[in-house]
Amino acid sequence: MSCVSLFAQSDRQKELEAQRQQKLREIKQINALLFTKKKEEKSAITLIEDINYKVNVRKNLIRITNEQANLLTREINTNQQEITSLRTQLQELKDDYSAMVVKSYKSKSEQSKVMFLLSSSNFQQAYKRLQYIRQYREYQKEQGEAIKTKTKELQDLNIQLSKQKENKKNLIEENRIAKRELEDELKQREVLMASIKSDMGKFASQIKQKKQEADKLDKEINRIIRETIAAANKKSGTTSSKGKFVLTPEAKLLSSNFESNRGKLGWPVSRGVVKVKYGKQRSLVDNTVTQNYKSIYIATEERSDVKSVFSGEVSRILVIKNGNPAVFIRHGIYFSVYMNLSQVNVKAGDKVVAGQVIGKVFTNKIKGESLLGFRIYKNDQVMNPEPWLVKF
Repeated sequence: MSCVSLFAQSDRQKELEAQRQQKLREIKQINALLFTKKKEEKSAITLIEDINYKVNVRKNLIRITNEQANLLTREINTNQQEITSLRTQLQELKDDYSAMVVKSYKSKSEQSKVMFLLSSSNFQQAYKRLQYIRQYREYQKEQGEAIKTKTKELQDLNIQLSKQKENKKNLIEENRIAKRELEDELKQREVLMASIKSDMGKFASQIKQKKQEADKLDKEINRIIRETIAAANKKSGTTSSKGKFVLTPEAKLLSSNFESNRGKLGWPVSRGVVKVKYGKQRSLVDNTVTQNYKSIYIATEERSDVKSVFSGEVSRILVIKNGNPAVFIRHGIYFSVYMNLSQVNVKAGDKVVAGQVIGKVFTNKIKGESLLGFRIYKNDQVMNPEPWLVKF
């Protein structure tokens, strides 16, 4: 196998290990945030959602460790072939060196070397013979060094092979445990699904109503964003294409700084996992209902502080009828929106900095969960916020 292929495998192994560690941390967070309460404190639907979330993460973990183990198998096979080749090369070097030493002992003693030089017919021949003797000595030295190098290569490769075999063994064992835990979680989900079967019609109706409320909220948030952009442009005495800011130099700098921090923004809560992802998600209870989420929903601890992910200005506090407040923070042409708060510590017009507490997350006592809705806009276009946040 070429060096390029080996390096590519090694790079891929590093990527996979980073992914594996991230999934392990995520499962640890899920257990800490979603499964520390007694089951009686949560609704069946919430429990099903939580288990399903963990099942999906667990499946990803199993897929990653499978790929790692398969890659290690290929690396082990490659190294075993390389060890066989190195052993052959080393033996050939030792055989050549041994023959050279014997030949040198028999025919090239110091006395015979002197006689070899003195028997030259002229100075030029003597010089050439002297060069030959020196080159022969140098070659002997090089062969000895080559043996040392090949021996070291072989030893290092054997150590590497042992580590690879141990890593593979550990991954296989880890996967075995993960599969067993996955089976248990799937059984738990089946039991819970069976327990709500008689109430499925009621739950399906609630889910459809929830979808309608979410769609209504999306429209309201989009309206506020467009109004904010229009008001800011009017205030500056400029016009722009619909739904886009006309920026001052200060706002341009803030936008640029925000954009350069993609993947580096701090989380809006100290501890959390993304329970509901951005985009289209099918309902677990009623698979005829698909919700296109414009936000991510972060499960966190009860009454957790909610923090601004970046410096900016509070542009609006939205008080939702029969719902919980939402805070809009402007960062140049960007907005970050924080939803489902129980308490708000800021007001419109306030300047905030990254990490500043702006409120507390609402805890639903009936469902037994604390979920923060979070979204990001660029002008009036909603974006997937998850890639903007730093990896936990």
